Amino acid sequence: MNSGIQNIVISLGAMQVARRIPFDDPQILNYVRVGYVTSQVIILGVYFYVSYKVKQKNDQTVLKYVDAQNPMSPDSGGLVTTTVRDYDLSETSKLLRAAYFGIAMMTFFHLYMKYTQPLFIQALMGLKNLYDAKPVAIHLLGKPAEGDLKRPFKAASMFGAATGPQTDAASITEAEKKIGAKKED
Repeated sequence: MNSGIQNIVISLGAMQVARRIPFDDPQILNYVRVGYVTSQVIILGVYFYVSYKVKQKNDQTVLKYVDAQNPMSPDSGGLVTTTVRDYDLSETSKLLRAAYFGIAMMTFFHLYMKYTQPLFIQALMGLKNLYDAKPVAIHLLGKPAEGDLKRPFKAASMFGAATGPQTDAASITEAEKKIGAKKED
């Protein structure tokens, strides 16, 4: 089953369970808060550990790909040359930023808006997203970097095939020619 569909199923299931939890009871609310904080500490700890493992491996294999063009940014896309180490660190950094943003949003929703159910749901979803994270699968779970885990990672789509950077030789050669033509002008 596709990751996006799994997220929807888990969210809907967690919402049904959360409806039955008596959040009016301060003791239960504190347990849910502790559970949320614990899950976020685990998530952040795992991401920092993955960063440490990436730096420890120090894989300097060159990685070339043509980044997908973003319709909102005319400067996006083009040839990207990096190392496996730098690519994995940037992907882990994106995961960390997403976790920090989620924590900030939950803090706002819970402390300012007084919502309690999302604490329970996001604790579960955060752990599921941790398990789905590709750098975690490679560096922590020891899965080989092939198939879906082949770098550069392709973004999973709920509606069809995964999209992402192009790694075929023809696309890379074409991007290199474009760079050469721009330098001549």
